[in-house]
This record gives sequence, structure tokens and C-alpha cells, in this order.
Amino acid sequence: MYSDKVMDHFQNPRNVGEIEDADGVGTVGNPTCGDLMTIYIKVKDNVIEDVKFKTFGCGAAIATSSMITEMAVGKTIEEALAITRNDVADNLEGLPPVKMHCSNLAADALHAAIDNYKEKIGEKKKEEPEGKDICPSCG
Repeated sequence: MYSDKVMDHFQNPRNVGEIEDADGVGTVGNPTCGDLMTIYIKVKDNVIEDVKFKTFGCGAAIATSSMITEMAVGKTIEEALAITRNDVADNLEGLPPVKMHCSNLAADALHAAIDNYKEKIGEKKKEEPEGKDICPSCG
């Protein structure tokens, strides 16, 4: 059901915790299934130099949170904003279809942290596309 990579990130999550003086913080959740993720970023010269997360959720939610932090470190803000839920799932060597919403939450939490950072430095956030995917098993 889960790839070895998903199991590794679930059992040995990377970058757990919070950044006290974070430049950006993003929290997203799915009230139906109960997953809740908070991503903290530290930015220097437009590059994400540190990322931490706190997640309350299933194994897939923890694994996707861990993976998104590894994917974002060292990326420019623009590169990190380009990370999609499919990128997260692909880097975990796949997720069961019913758990794809977890990777969507991870990408959304990172993007929310970046939006928070941009607000703090006075940049306007981009318009959200309509029709975001909803968890198929959650309704």
C-alpha cells in the first residue's frame, strides 16, 4: 500500500519542529479527515535556508510534510512555489489515491508559509486558482 520511501519518512520524519523566529508560517488542514499541518520557513536572500513542520495526521500526512521540507530547503521562493502535490507524491515514490490529498496539504502549507513571508516583506500574494482538489475519501 505504501512505498518504502513513504514508510521511511513516516517512521523517521525529517525537519520536525518549529522555527521560533520564522520568516513565514503556513497552516492548512482538512476538517473532514482531521489532518493539520504547519510549515515554518527561514529565508535569506530569497532562498529558503531552513524549513520545519508540525503535523497532526495520518502516516501519509507526516511523510508528505517531511518530504516537502526536504524538497524546499535550498530552493528560491519561486522554485518552492512551483512544487506541486504531484511532485511531493512522485518524490515519495507514489501515494495511494485515497491519500493524495495529504500531498496537496503539504504543498498548500508550504505555499501558505511563502505567502505569509511575502506579506511580511510587503509583496502581494498571487491569486489562488479555483477548483482545488478535495480529498476524495473525505468528501
